[in-house]
Amino acid sequence: MNDTEVAASPTRVARTPEKRKRKSKDALQASLIWAIPAVVLTLGIHYVAVGAGGVYAFTDWDGISASANFIGFDNFAEIFSDPTTRGALFNTLLIAVCFVIGSNVIGLSLAVALHRRLKSRFALRAFFFAPVVLSSLAVSYIWQYIFDYSGPLNGFLDFIGLGSLKQAWLGSPTFAIWTIIIVLIWQFSGQTMVIYIAGLEAIPDELNEAASVDGASGWARFRSVTFPLLAPSLTISLTLTLIIGLRVFDQIVALTGGGPVGASESLTTEIYKQAFVSGRFGYSSATALILTVLVLIIALLQLQFLQSRERKI
Repeated sequence: MNDTEVAASPTRVARTPEKRKRKSKDALQASLIWAIPAVVLTLGIHYVAVGAGGVYAFTDWDGISASANFIGFDNFAEIFSDPTTRGALFNTLLIAVCFVIGSNVIGLSLAVALHRRLKSRFALRAFFFAPVVLSSLAVSYIWQYIFDYSGPLNGFLDFIGLGSLKQAWLGSPTFAIWTIIIVLIWQFSGQTMVIYIAGLEAIPDELNEAASVDGASGWARFRSVTFPLLAPSLTISLTLTLIIGLRVFDQIVALTGGGPVGASESLTTEIYKQAFVSGRFGYSSATALILTVLVLIIALLQLQFLQSRERKI
């Protein structure tokens, strides 16, 4: 190495951190440039819209007039005194609770069954997950045909000699809401299955093997080893299914339209009808605000409870 190279080396070494810092700064700026449009759209579509809806909830705006009159909490007072809206709130909670329980029980059962070393397990996983990626409206219209009075369900009951049980399932005030719950569970059990399979894959086999050596039965291993270690997956799955259940709309519109006589009406369909059928955008915004707060409070409480349970394990 000659004297010139030796003299240049310290300068070159000194410039290296500066170059790295400059490259890091340039990369950050480039990332921000690409992220800003997405952030602006998210703020504009979601948060600004929610904020505007929150303002209109205290007015009597009809969706057409250039101005709206401020009426305070009159919309909220009417909502809680209206038996139709109270019934929609009850139906919303019923659908959410039944859907959360049903989809998670079935999804966990499928995950445990398909976690075994079956040759066809990957094909079966894809089969059970397929309804999740289908359009909710398309799925609902298929089930509408199945539940029709002259559809396959009543035809099967006739075939096995139970024709006396035939019903106009979608037109029955008793069974209409249960058809919606069945469709929801059928469509989204595959989603919970995938979440639980991911959790099962993360559990070391050595733990179950050790429990087996100690003489624990299959059920005892699941109850004492597997299920407690599925707490993170349980938190994710319960939170997602709760939000889906509280916000369900497509399935109700396609199957029953909220009928018969409001028997399957939910807060989401009530919001839609008040805004776009009755032209009461202020009242609809108030109902939407109540639903938003309801989803937020229940989801946060559930998340906090489940995360505290995770920390105790």
